Amino acid sequence: MSYGEVVRTERLSPHLVRVVLGGPGLDGFASTGDADEYVNCFFLPDAAPYTVPFDDEAVRDLPRPQRPFPRRITVRSWDDGRGELVVDIATHGEVGYAGRWALHARPGDRLQFRGPAGGYRPHADADSYLLVGDESALPAIAACAEAVPAGRPVVAVVEVEDEADEIPLSSPGNLDVRWVHRRGCTDALEDLLADAVAELPRPAGTVSAFVHGEAGATRAVRRVLLGERIVDPERLSCSPYWRRGQDDEEWRAVKAAWVRETNAETFA
Repeated sequence: MSYGEVVRTERLSPHLVRVVLGGPGLDGFASTGDADEYVNCFFLPDAAPYTVPFDDEAVRDLPRPQRPFPRRITVRSWDDGRGELVVDIATHGEVGYAGRWALHARPGDRLQFRGPAGGYRPHADADSYLLVGDESALPAIAACAEAVPAGRPVVAVVEVEDEADEIPLSSPGNLDVRWVHRRGCTDALEDLLADAVAELPRPAGTVSAFVHGEAGATRAVRRVLLGERIVDPERLSCSPYWRRGQDDEEWRAVKAAWVRETNAETFA
């Protein structure tokens, strides 16, 4: 495993913190080049009797309250020349190990991880691109927008709390960003993104789509895209990062079954 030392942090929005990692623990880091590249980070509980770097095998024998909590975190960028790894982490106050760590991270703090890994790159032969998700997927959406071929249409539909959580996005493509706000919404939250996607003008030609974020919302968007034949299944990357009403450990316990159930859905 590798580890990085916090070089600096930046509050991008009320619910998104950028952490820049550096140091000798990143020697040998090799980016996959995937737009959805991620690292499996290990966040230490308050009761941990060890520090980073730690032996992965040794901590597995500790009582559960002392073992690190794994969380998959998107790589926003990797600067090979500077040896700096940038991760943008969604935060919601003191809730969640990853978000709480990011809020309190200071220069010199260390974060251990395994990876990187990934699996999605915008299809080079697509006529247009659709990027959909909430703030948990916003770092990956930003990376995907930067990875599309120049001049091609890109639509990003992003759900956030309100205007304060909107951040600048850039792309070599012709980027159109649609922000969807949760604050004050009285409709079913899991339908917000699906409704916004359904209202988009139907794209012509082949679409490459990236749909990541809350489980119910990604499933609803998937049903629109596949049910209306807007996107071919092989050109759709759809992944649930979290599920409303469940904490991280509860979600991890049922995620595999949820994904199987979602992928089994077919459309005539």
